[in-house]
Amino acid sequence: MAILALDLGTSSVRGLVLDADAGPRAGALARRRVHSATGDDGTGTLDAAGYLACLMECLDELAGGGHLRDIELVATSAQWHSVLPLGGDGEPLGPVLTWLDTRPQPPVGASGPADPDEFHQRTGAWWHRCFWTVRLPWLRERAGGRPVRFVGLAEYVFGALLDEAPMSVSMASGAGLLDLSRVDWDAEACELAGVRPADLPALAPPRWRGRLRREHARRWPQLADAGWAAPVGDGAASNVGSGCVDPSRAAVTVGTSAAVRLLRAAAAGAALPPLPDRLWRYRVDHEHVVTGAAYSSGGNLFAWANRELRLPAGAELEAALARAAEGLRVRANVRFGGDRPPGLAPAGCGELHGLSFGTTAVDLLAGLMTSLCRQVADDLAVLESGLDHPTEVVLGGGAIAASAWWRTAFADILAPRLVRHQHNPEVGATGAALVALGRVSDAAQVGGIGRTDEADAPKTVGGARPR
Repeated sequence: MAILALDLGTSSVRGLVLDADAGPRAGALARRRVHSATGDDGTGTLDAAGYLACLMECLDELAGGGHLRDIELVATSAQWHSVLPLGGDGEPLGPVLTWLDTRPQPPVGASGPADPDEFHQRTGAWWHRCFWTVRLPWLRERAGGRPVRFVGLAEYVFGALLDEAPMSVSMASGAGLLDLSRVDWDAEACELAGVRPADLPALAPPRWRGRLRREHARRWPQLADAGWAAPVGDGAASNVGSGCVDPSRAAVTVGTSAAVRLLRAAAAGAALPPLPDRLWRYRVDHEHVVTGAAYSSGGNLFAWANRELRLPAGAELEAALARAAEGLRVRANVRFGGDRPPGLAPAGCGELHGLSFGTTAVDLLAGLMTSLCRQVADDLAVLESGLDHPTEVVLGGGAIAASAWWRTAFADILAPRLVRHQHNPEVGATGAALVALGRVSDAAQVGGIGRTDEADAPKTVGGARPR
């Protein structure tokens, strides 16, 4: 048995082949970068048709390399919060709004939930521009009276490829419209969004499997009989792929953006523990939830600095960062892209403080990266407030993998917690596969977790994590 894992990210779309234990097969990876349209007004969008074309190119590349033989299951990690307006003919009426987009505003005169605290506890979300409760009315105003319905990026992709495309409970929770305990559309959230539950995609039941449309099965005959599992939100998938599947371990993931999260078992219908005011909570599947905080800045901080400043590269940069950290005076507000929920700061709120004529480009980068570490540490303390013990922390994501100095900075700021590093660069794809297989708890023994100062993935036996 082989598993095809898809990762529908913000900066790239990837397809890779895993074995039955969710381990990657050598060389079986295809990736296409995608362009996000961003602007000072808070725009953060993707072209839906272009994105789908990139995914199909990845599948063509894998098929051409002979990597799609024996695929029985397709698992998907997909970005949360995206929304795409569709016309009556099913064609996009505009671009995909991603989590990056900070433009949506509530309708004039709208008052929000009757009890905001109870709404937050019930849905894990807020009446906020990141969620469909605000995004759908804002998009509808711009539709010019045309018939419109709404899907997320994952539903658009699945709708183009599969016979049917229900919405997973994971993606629905990221839309902010799901009652997390009942695992059904929330009536008040739908009212705020101006939709009836019948107007939204059907919710995928547990263990749902889709099938390729006939025309696509002819294009990729190796996938004709494969079952497609319901997509998993990227943050939830990253927790599972990082081996953080119970409250003893927190995942700190830094890719394009950043987040800190705790996952716990919580079956549909069960009461959920109280949710702190500043944290969100979404569904992983019908049996688990994930709680945490997310930030608009992450690896994009480094990308900005690398583009705009004359930074050294490689080992020279790492050495310069280590020197800069001694007596570092630069402090930063890293909200370059505005606030993620529940904050309301718009894009363009980034700040740098403590500059002098002696400040270097590397000092600026160190200040940015260290400030994000502190932001994560503050929210991790809130996550731990409902526990009777501190957590172990597992760092992961492409930005973390690229900088040993950043891993060390996290370890120093998160001390005295034990901080480890998940070396697997594809934690989202791995996690989505384990969720699809119904093996979330097994991820506690996932391999690849080692010390923060290890350059290469540690050797493991039978997938067991090193101690």
